[in-house]
Amino acid sequence: MKSVILAGGSGSRLWPLSRDMYPKQLLAIDEDNSLLQQTFSRLNNFSAASDIVTITNVKHYSDIKLQLNKLSKENVVIAEPLGKNTAPAIACTLEYFRRNSNEDDIVLIVPSDHLINDVDGFNKTVKTAEILAQKGYIVTFGIKPVYPETGYGYIKTSNALETGYEVERFVEKPDFETATRYLSEGNYYWNGGIFMGKISVFLEEFGKYAPDIYKNLDQLDFSQSTKIQYGVYEQMPSISVDYAIMEKSDKIALVELQSDWNDLGSWQSLYNVKQKDVCGNVITGKVVTENVKNSFIYSQKELVAVADLEDVVIVETEDAIMACKMDKTQDVKKLYEKLKTQQSDTTKLHKTVFRPWGYYTCMNSGEGYLTKTICVLPKQKLSIQSHNHRSEHWVVLEGKALVVKDDEKFYLNAGDSIDIPIKAKHSLQNPYDEELKIIEVQKGDYISEDDIIRYEDCYGRV
Repeated sequence: MKSVILAGGSGSRLWPLSRDMYPKQLLAIDEDNSLLQQTFSRLNNFSAASDIVTITNVKHYSDIKLQLNKLSKENVVIAEPLGKNTAPAIACTLEYFRRNSNEDDIVLIVPSDHLINDVDGFNKTVKTAEILAQKGYIVTFGIKPVYPETGYGYIKTSNALETGYEVERFVEKPDFETATRYLSEGNYYWNGGIFMGKISVFLEEFGKYAPDIYKNLDQLDFSQSTKIQYGVYEQMPSISVDYAIMEKSDKIALVELQSDWNDLGSWQSLYNVKQKDVCGNVITGKVVTENVKNSFIYSQKELVAVADLEDVVIVETEDAIMACKMDKTQDVKKLYEKLKTQQSDTTKLHKTVFRPWGYYTCMNSGEGYLTKTICVLPKQKLSIQSHNHRSEHWVVLEGKALVVKDDEKFYLNAGDSIDIPIKAKHSLQNPYDEELKIIEVQKGDYISEDDIIRYEDCYGRV
């Protein structure tokens, strides 16, 4: 079986923990591994690592690749040059499989950011769905509703099949009264965005119902790179797979998911899966409470003190604090969109960003400059890189540094400094046994993480 992981989402409803450049699928929400890594491991039960293809936005490509490389070096990551919703992403991945395998192979398509703890139940559902997929159905995994949720789309089923049901129609997110009726009628399921079918059947339906996508697939070139060409991708419409083919096809079947499931689409959904204390609270970090009940309080750095509140969510990170009522956590997306229109940096990156070599923390920024502290772990090193728009000045605070600049090596101790001119090839390295900490001052007409040209990298980001 082939598998596809859709990893292009932003996770805006989990702001400020989830950011544009580090969305929720990269976060370790409930375990040591991230949601993405948990998804990959779940699929690896029935797909070889080389048969699991993850598709993501090009801006997340390096982080996705780094996380998956920790599980298997054989994983495949396809990069979209821009976000176009799920239909173009799925179609391009199916085309990749068509060229590299048998087009009648079964493919399972899953989101990267869902929490599933009952892996045996999930595997059982996959085997059940495969029976229908082999018969030419596109199978969707429906989640049996347990309450009248208004934040999910629904799927209405009709006639029973051998291992599932025929799908009568897909339904948009309902109001509370309609969702309550769906729950009582019993033949409606939450749409979890999980699909299975033959590669050939999927592509046939794209050809019928989404020709604006299908006609561009022949132009894709995966011979040199798994990064999709911009000129091809921009010709495709931005549309979900539900709208593009699922709601139109007459080959759709549904099987009921036999495991737990949570899409972690809000702080309330995260609260629901976490263990509570005797007052019904989920508390993380430096938090002091007095007469607080049924609340989610998260502190990343500072002390958070809360008194006489009930059914609230409070989240503190290094650069933002978010508070809302528990039953209004879907509205966090509105805050995120409002901040985005204001071009707030808090929607893009955390102040502290972790990398395979260590981490950096943004201390201060302004017009034409940015100041960071950088920590390089023992025996680690940054890529050999250059910048077209900025120079850098490094001051060693702790430990010892090996700096490579235009093929010349410099050995620096605490208190030493060095200048890195614009376009100079350079690398900061720590071949020693203690952590290296420096201050970096960037100056230039354009200060951004995308102003990096990598030449060599031991973490595979070139």
